[in-house]
Amino acid sequence: MDFPRKLEEIFAHFPGIGPRQARRFVYYLMNKSPTFIKEFTQLVEEVKKSTNECEMCHGFFTNTFGSLHSSSHTKAKTPICGICSDQNRDQSALMIVARDSDFESVEKSGAYKGLYFILGGSVPVLDKEPEKRIRLKPLLQRISSRISNGSNLKEIILSLNTTPDGEHTATIIKDAILNIISGKQIKITVLGRGLSTGAELEYADGDTIRYAFKNRA
Repeated sequence: MDFPRKLEEIFAHFPGIGPRQARRFVYYLMNKSPTFIKEFTQLVEEVKKSTNECEMCHGFFTNTFGSLHSSSHTKAKTPICGICSDQNRDQSALMIVARDSDFESVEKSGAYKGLYFILGGSVPVLDKEPEKRIRLKPLLQRISSRISNGSNLKEIILSLNTTPDGEHTATIIKDAILNIISGKQIKITVLGRGLSTGAELEYADGDTIRYAFKNRA
């Protein structure tokens, strides 16, 4: 049978999905009714339309959870997510994670009450152009802005996977940050080894994340 190759190629680009899984997805959709396909595509479109990228942390959030900058309670699009606009969060801590799924895992653990920055990925060990893989420049701009504005930023927490790529990314970020916080009373920490070597933050349970956060150094 001749597969719709384009659709298969799209699925194969999904994180953690290989050619075989992508082909199964295609088969699955081909066996569904027209009604299901219509509802599926409409849902994807609705998710895309109702989701924004926060201008501060670069995490995705639905419009209903964004901060409303007017008295209107409609689903008006806002540039800042609910966490970044929450003045009750610990403004002295900034946690750097690779992806939205990592942010969700940390937030669900309840161990951390500060702010976040989402890199959008990690840098492979042999990659020579980190700026094309992660949001390095926006991260440095945010930190520099907070310093110049006299904020009480005291700690930057590198919460990345303990894989070779994660460790490599952490080194790149740490070296870059050190260049802009020289002379400032800001410490850079990493999660404690409650996370075993090779572990991915997204799949860590709440207790493990809480232990790792408590024992960061």
